[in-house]
Amino acid sequence: MKQFFDFIPLIIFFAAYKFYDIYAATLALIVATAVLLAYSWLRHKKVEHMHLISFVLIVFFGGLTLVLRDDNFIKWKPTVINWLFGVILLGSQLIFKQPIIKKMLGKEMTLPDKIWNRVNAAWALFFVGSGVLNLIVAFQFSEAVWVNFKVFGLLGLTLLFTVASVLYLYRHLPKEQQEQTLENNKDV
Repeated sequence: MKQFFDFIPLIIFFAAYKFYDIYAATLALIVATAVLLAYSWLRHKKVEHMHLISFVLIVFFGGLTLVLRDDNFIKWKPTVINWLFGVILLGSQLIFKQPIIKKMLGKEMTLPDKIWNRVNAAWALFFVGSGVLNLIVAFQFSEAVWVNFKVFGLLGLTLLFTVASVLYLYRHLPKEQQEQTLENNKDV
């Protein structure tokens, strides 16, 4: 259910764009994200760092889009967010020697450090590549094509990369942990 809530602002952005224009969609995105952050805070007394960073960037780039009536700013937002996440992932690995991916999933999976490093680096490169791809689509194609790419293309690529990552991680789990994972997923 939590993952569904993460997509609500994106769905609202898309609907507002289809019924109105990029400026209405941008305002809807800002408002929807603010409402979900407020809901998260009221319900759980916390807000995920990633959601807070995304919100700040949405307000910044969305605000510039609305004030200056220039859709180029909102088109940059996915790239900046992706590049920021890529830098954070690489920094965690290269500077702090503790991949964030391992920090997030290491309690549930026992894997060699080289596997965590590979997956962390792969996600960092994925985010950097997604940012570049967003710029290509945003500035080489129409606004409508970019909106569809932002909503469906980036989401689809992320889902595919997530599945590939899970399969890669699973392949490197010790046999007893693989069996336990399969057993746990039978109930789902």
